[in-house]
Amino acid sequence: MSLKARVTEDMKLAMKAKEAARLGAIRLLLAAIKQREVDERIELDDAAVIAVIEKMLKQRKDSITQYEAAKRQDLADVEKFEIEVLTTYMPQAMSAAEVEMIIAEALAASGATSPADMGKVMALVKPRIAGRADMGEVSKLVKAKLA
Repeated sequence: MSLKARVTEDMKLAMKAKEAARLGAIRLLLAAIKQREVDERIELDDAAVIAVIEKMLKQRKDSITQYEAAKRQDLADVEKFEIEVLTTYMPQAMSAAEVEMIIAEALAASGATSPADMGKVMALVKPRIAGRADMGEVSKLVKAKLA
């Protein structure tokens, strides 16, 4: 079953169970997927759906920091719940050791020695890690190794 089909099935289950908050979060995800499909005139595969979910997760995290800074905990709680729902569709996260190993392999393969070579390393790392680790953290690790 594709990821998009799984999201649709979960929406039907949330409707039947009358879980309004969960249903709302799933509908937001489906709307974002359909928006991207319409904009690009393509059918999204699982990798593209994961990219949409990652973007939504990043937006939610940014919103939480803004809401907490404005002392709006009620809105931050809604965003945190949406993050919980969205993370159920993400693939299994990689361990720190796996990420370190992939970075070491990419450093060896690219022959990178200075921070100027970071783009080469990230180009090798990103396809192997996408969706299974926070790319911001991966970028920091690569930068630390090249410094």
